[in-house]
Amino acid sequence: MTKQPALLITGGAGFIGSNFIHYYLSEHADASIVNIDKLTYAGNQTNLSGIEDDQRYHWVHGDIADEKVVSDVFKKFDIQGVVHFAAESHVDKSIANAKPFIISNVLGTGTLLEAARQDWEEKGMLDKRRFHYISTDEVYGSLGKEGTFNEQSPYNPSNPYSATKAGANMLVKSYFTTYGMNVVLSSCSNNYGPRQHKEKLIPTIIRKALALDPIPIYGTGENVRDWLYVEDHCRAIDRIFHDGATGQIYNVGGRNEQTNLKLAKLICEALDEIKPDLTAHADIHHFSELITFVEDRPGHDLRYAVDDSKIRNKLGWKPSVSFEEGLRRTVEWYVNQPGKVVQ
Repeated sequence: MTKQPALLITGGAGFIGSNFIHYYLSEHADASIVNIDKLTYAGNQTNLSGIEDDQRYHWVHGDIADEKVVSDVFKKFDIQGVVHFAAESHVDKSIANAKPFIISNVLGTGTLLEAARQDWEEKGMLDKRRFHYISTDEVYGSLGKEGTFNEQSPYNPSNPYSATKAGANMLVKSYFTTYGMNVVLSSCSNNYGPRQHKEKLIPTIIRKALALDPIPIYGTGENVRDWLYVEDHCRAIDRIFHDGATGQIYNVGGRNEQTNLKLAKLICEALDEIKPDLTAHADIHHFSELITFVEDRPGHDLRYAVDDSKIRNKLGWKPSVSFEEGLRRTVEWYVNQPGKVVQ
């Protein structure tokens, strides 16, 4: 019996993974996707609303660190490639308990790599089928107020989350060097957009504001992040997966650096326009009055920024959504999802 060819997506019920599945199915009419997700706190089946009945989409509830689960996927489907999103990604949670991050991010990545290697090696396709690992700019550590990280920058992670992502990067690259496996890696700056978990920074600011609760900002709010609209990131992943050079890593940035405090104020300004009725019945005139500074977290990197000239020059990618437009779309999406955001 001939197995169905498919692209394996891991963590496809999460923020970036679910956005990528929606994007990929809309852009590739002949696509066939297998999505494996453990459905932890960060994964939600509602992120995939509208595609559950699509004949091109196949769902597997399972843990990427479980060898049998992963092996069964490769036995059932003819996996043509892997785009590996699945990861524990909340920094605060990694500081409280690093073990789940080590299991998922390192062991899980190793389990996927080995299953793919064995399957593709048996088929004589090890150097043809592709394993794309989705990483983060946090593997490089913290920057000062100037400069950017490039693909040759040494890893210097500051917390258990970024350390496990750096470890997985090294593991993926070793499969290229040792076995000749066709791998690519990408490290992105902070993503924003629809379907992000409510505990992340932008959803937190929005849900706290909508509830008229204090909006918590760590330290003085001067930590800087570069923001990348998730749809633009999906296009970059698509381009890297299909056209990137084997064994290479590509940084993906938005070139939209903002301090956390400035970001919070921009969101509050958008909410002032979209939801003026809320503040009209409260003891405040503007949502920004809810901004509250709280104790900084341990190992809080000052600034992240990547030099993404490689993907722009080599693969012809650049963001198509401006920060102003992306932020407006994001705020409006969450305002229209009150049951998912305010809880």
